Order: sequence, then C-alpha cells, then structure tokens
Amino acid sequence: MSDVTARVDAVRARLAAAAIRAGRDPADVTLVGATKTVPAERIAEALAAGVVDVGENRAQELLSKAPQLGDGDPTPRWHFLGPLQRNKVAGLARWVSCWQSVDRLELGETIARHASGARVLVEVNLAGEPQKAGCPPDDTLLLVERLRAQGLRVVGLMAVPPFGEPPRPWFARLAALGAAAELPELSMGMTDDFEIAVEEGATMVRVGRALFGERHRSQAPQQ
Repeated sequence: MSDVTARVDAVRARLAAAAIRAGRDPADVTLVGATKTVPAERIAEALAAGVVDVGENRAQELLSKAPQLGDGDPTPRWHFLGPLQRNKVAGLARWVSCWQSVDRLELGETIARHASGARVLVEVNLAGEPQKAGCPPDDTLLLVERLRAQGLRVVGLMAVPPFGEPPRPWFARLAALGAAAELPELSMGMTDDFEIAVEEGATMVRVGRALFGERHRSQAPQQ
C-alpha cells in the first residue's frame, strides 16, 4: 500500500465519521483531491485508490498534468478551483468537468462560449476579503440567475472561510446561501477543517495535504 492509498483511507474514514455525526450519508460527500504542486504520478496513486475527482488551482498545472493522466481507468474528473483569467478558459475546456471558481458574469460568459452547458459553482467571498476572489454574498443569487441565462448548469456554491477564524459560522452561512438559491452542491472544507464542513452540509471537500503530504514549491507559472 502506497502512502497516498493509506492517506486516502484515513481521510475517507474521517469524512465518514463526520457525516455520521451529522446524520448524513457519507456517500453524499465527494472527496476532491486538491493537487496543487502534486506530481502526476502521485495523483495516479490517488486515482487508483478511488479519488477520481481532482482539482487544480492553476491553469498551467492542470494543462500539464491532465494529458499525462489521460483518459485512463479510472478517468479523472478535473475541477478548476482557483482564480481564473478568461484567456485560459479555451485551453482548459477540454479537461474541466466542474468550474468551481466562477465569481463574475464575464468569466461565465467565456466558459459558456467554450463549454456550453458546463457544470459550475459560484465562488462566494463570504467575509468580503479584498485579497480574495469571489462574488459578494449579497450578489450571489443574481449571479446564479445570470449564469443560468448563459446556459450554464449552476449546481452550487464554493467558498474558503477567512484564515484564522473559526470556520463553522462561515460554512453555515454558505449553506444558508445555497439553500436560498436551491442549489444542491456546497464545496467547502479543506485539510484543516473538512470534518466541520461536512457537519455543516458540505457535499464536496477539497483536500490536499491530508492526501498527498506537505506541498512543495511548484515550478509551474501562475495562470
């Protein structure tokens, strides 16, 4: 058993325990392997261990790794997680199954041109942090409507809570926004807080370090 396989088993056990504590079915929570700076061979180990949903924050990393992992068995389902420039969308469209960081109409329009009917999440900047991407909470419902008008399949919301603050209230706020918009998916929770996120209703958790170990500096250029 590789260390990645053992880590996958440990994370799945923790995820399942959190779901059961909340009276939920663990099968209702998708584990997304956050693969920023993770080499393709270690991603392949996670795929073999059953983690078929994998997410990248940087366009160049995804475009480098996706062809290496190809359309094998299992076939990875790529999620795009990070801030995204519109000029990167065309190159990514072939690979991305879920665009998790759509925070403005202009980006949605570009995705709709290159990936008609794409599955997207609206990224919400819950605390209005100026250094973070994300739609203001009060504008979320309007953005969902406008993205749907572009033909996009808006299925949920995504957020990262403010660093250093207890995450539970922020996860609860995103869950309330999702319920108000009648959206089924909530992507929230990472290595340090994914169990709390599951307790608060997450349907996707984005886990990197707990699956792959500490990150190493990437040589890939920023998108």
